[in-house]
Amino acid sequence: MSTFAVEAHDIVRSFKDGEVQALKGVSLMVPRGEVFGLLGPNGSGKTTMVRILSTILAPNGGYATVDGFDVVKQPDAVRRRIGLAGQYATVDENLTGFENLRMIGSLNHLKKSYVISRANELLAQFGLSDAANRTTKGYSGGMRRRLDLAAALVAHPPILFLDEPTTGLDPQSRQDLWGIIENLVEGGTTVLLTTQYLEEADRLAKQLVVLNKGSIIAQGTSAELKAQLGTTVLALTFASTDDAARGLELVRELSDKPANVEGSLIELTLDNGPRAAADALRRLDGGGITVTGLNLREPSLDDVFLNLTGHKAEDEVPADVRPSRKAGK
Repeated sequence: MSTFAVEAHDIVRSFKDGEVQALKGVSLMVPRGEVFGLLGPNGSGKTTMVRILSTILAPNGGYATVDGFDVVKQPDAVRRRIGLAGQYATVDENLTGFENLRMIGSLNHLKKSYVISRANELLAQFGLSDAANRTTKGYSGGMRRRLDLAAALVAHPPILFLDEPTTGLDPQSRQDLWGIIENLVEGGTTVLLTTQYLEEADRLAKQLVVLNKGSIIAQGTSAELKAQLGTTVLALTFASTDDAARGLELVRELSDKPANVEGSLIELTLDNGPRAAADALRRLDGGGITVTGLNLREPSLDDVFLNLTGHKAEDEVPADVRPSRKAGK
């Protein structure tokens, strides 16, 4: 058995008769028993990759295997080994939580006795036992998302694809779902997680691949990606945006990385942070510009993404291309 749960080699996928290149030769190697993060903004190709690996879409080029089975040649075998939870909960709001899970079990041709036992087990695991017999139209967004994830686990799949599972959730619901994912991995489940939340990737994913416009632009552990930037981020706050613009001209050359400017805030990634901070203050003082705030911190994944793409991960960009009926045939 391969040490990799998912292997994708040079995956290419286009839409609109080749006019839009959603994936441009993407390769992934997902180790068993850990969270593998696919990071990128909307439109980067994350969802398209998940659809190919889960056999919803066929690639135009390259090949992929899941648990050793080819996603194009052996789709039924792949589907028996995966669970999939997308960006939006897909539960039937006219059914109760228990009935939703029982329906999933029936669709998977599982024994009735097993489905009943498994449904009750999952409802307890996801904190939904008290709501098991309520129709899901009355569930909160966080409850629906937990039920959707529970539905993906009814057949006890060894590999789970989570496509932006915490989109739209409040902070507490997001934290709750992170804990559930961590518990699943401790139990041996392999998780391929797509996200544009950098905090989520930092906490959950052991390995990361950063996608932008259909191509891999970086990969490694969170620590490795941060180390590429420098040792320190210097954050300078000014009294006005005009002061920030003038100040940027004075301190820009202290870093060879792009500066992040947001209103009256300037952030620079640096080596030798304390020395560079002192140099920045001298330059600004010499230019007659007052700093109202200064902070030195370690780089974050947000800093990494800004350096790689020129914008932050949460900045609004076009959504992933959705397959047309023609493309899906």
